[in-house]
Amino acid sequence: MGLIIHQENINEENGRRLEELCPFSAISYENGKLEISAACRLCRMCVNKGPAGCITFEEEVKDSVDKSQYKGICVYADCDHGTIHKATYELIGKARELASAINHPVYALLIGNDTKENVKELLSYGVDRVFVYDDERLSDFDMEIYANVFSSFIEEYKPSSILVGATNVGRSLAPRVAARFRTGLTADCTRLEMKENTDLVQIRPAFGGNIMAQIITPDSRPQFATVRYKIFDAPEKVKEIKGEAVYKEIREEWFTSHVQILDIKEKPRETDISEAEVIVAVGRGLKSKDDLKMVEELAELLHGTVACSRPMVENGFFDSRHQIGLSGKTVKPKLILTLGISGAIQFTSGMKSSDCIIAVNSDPHAQIFDTANYGIVGDLYEIVPKLIQRIKENENV
Repeated sequence: MGLIIHQENINEENGRRLEELCPFSAISYENGKLEISAACRLCRMCVNKGPAGCITFEEEVKDSVDKSQYKGICVYADCDHGTIHKATYELIGKARELASAINHPVYALLIGNDTKENVKELLSYGVDRVFVYDDERLSDFDMEIYANVFSSFIEEYKPSSILVGATNVGRSLAPRVAARFRTGLTADCTRLEMKENTDLVQIRPAFGGNIMAQIITPDSRPQFATVRYKIFDAPEKVKEIKGEAVYKEIREEWFTSHVQILDIKEKPRETDISEAEVIVAVGRGLKSKDDLKMVEELAELLHGTVACSRPMVENGFFDSRHQIGLSGKTVKPKLILTLGISGAIQFTSGMKSSDCIIAVNSDPHAQIFDTANYGIVGDLYEIVPKLIQRIKENENV
């Protein structure tokens, strides 16, 4: 859509009049030429109140999509070194829920090598069809090659919606494939809903978490969404497997890539806070990096992992891998103990689904107490040593 200037109808008189008419000073007339700047807000005052025939507004003509040609909700099975990421199972559970609302099948797309056991695992979670692209050359993730395979699947089967885990692989693969089909992609969704007309409502925090944006792509198919790990619950395995595996023929043209993998070196794997069952998270209330020792001791006694809020990363106390929140990781432990964290939505959005939340804060009005199951009003420098002492005493009993 946009404003169209008809220069052949512009003269100095109506040009000056349009200049004065614009409430945003976006219209200028110089040297016999009328221009509209980026300050324009498309209020259409110039069209409705200005001289006739000088400026017109034209709607963008969109190609209508036949939604009936697209059927099924597909989950990309994120597979790392032969192991399916747990986020995949969470998405299968959500896909089954969404599909039941519109009577669509649930698909899983599996790309890799030696996939037999993973196919069985995906079918055990109630997937209707697993589309398998199995080849030795697909053992390691290559973004271009995987995107070629992914695109071929979409062209052949036309799924209505595609859900991808917001993992390192998913975050790099999904946008590339979505761009090929000129369709929208909503990243890091925290909720998903389905309309009767098969429009996927993709819900995610926006403006620093101050609002929850509901995003749809009604004029495009397929619909793409990436979803963070630990947002949804994985379903129970089905008692009777009714789905089927569809092994697809491998095409040579898929393996054209501008990237050549020369060698793969494994990085030492650290404990992922997303996997932790017990977390001790610390925030601004910690005054010195040296004071982390007592927090680490408490976490060790609880057989847990230390994490933090964003200010601790900005202060250099932690790296971003330990950060919880909208710009960090989403966690869902059995127990999380927060120390000196105020509880802004940017943090709580990443941990509010934890089974048990215990908060320690010196401010009785801190927002974290609205989220916590149990709260302790007090200084963490007094509370933490006492907790450590009490745990040690109980261990010696």
